[in-house]
Amino acid sequence: MIESRPEFDKITSFDEFSKYYWYREELSQICKSLGLEYRGIKQELNYIIEQYFKGNLIKKSSIKNEKKKMETITLDVPLLECGFSFNTQFREYFSILTDVSPFKFTADMATAWRKVKSENDLSFTIQDMLKVYYGKSDYAKYDNSVCQWNQFLKDFCADENSCNYSNKLKVASIIWKEVRNSRNEKIYSKNLLTEYAYKIKEYCK
Repeated sequence: MIESRPEFDKITSFDEFSKYYWYREELSQICKSLGLEYRGIKQELNYIIEQYFKGNLIKKSSIKNEKKKMETITLDVPLLECGFSFNTQFREYFSILTDVSPFKFTADMATAWRKVKSENDLSFTIQDMLKVYYGKSDYAKYDNSVCQWNQFLKDFCADENSCNYSNKLKVASIIWKEVRNSRNEKIYSKNLLTEYAYKIKEYCK
């Protein structure tokens, strides 16, 4: 039997919290209600909530960090001291380093940069970011769980049984809502059509 997702204030641990699916806006509202930093992407908000359960409160940022501008960027320069950002200047710089043009920052690089900022990691350098690009570093990895709904929908549409429905998106969203709020894995399987046939029939009259 699938257990419905409880209200946030009834959840007592991050482990329990992680068993349920939450939209970014829901995470943002939770953080806001707790007086915590509520801006950022889903991964960042999840991290803030994880820290909350550990007793570490990450408050809303009120002080802007002054970035130290450096005329010459070298491999051993910490990211936090060279005004690093995913802009044209650094895109061109990494293009020269990697001999890849046009250069595109990866999801792992974006995840690493968020970790550097959240932990104020002054030891993480341009060289370290280069290692992340080449997949030679485990400093931070992009969490593909943010794409769960997209994969769920894709798998649903690939199922030949989905052809029985004129509005595939609506049917998929009905099933997804049930799976999302349960402790079950957030993946599509054919038996879900049978399990939630009554829901589909109710909403697709």
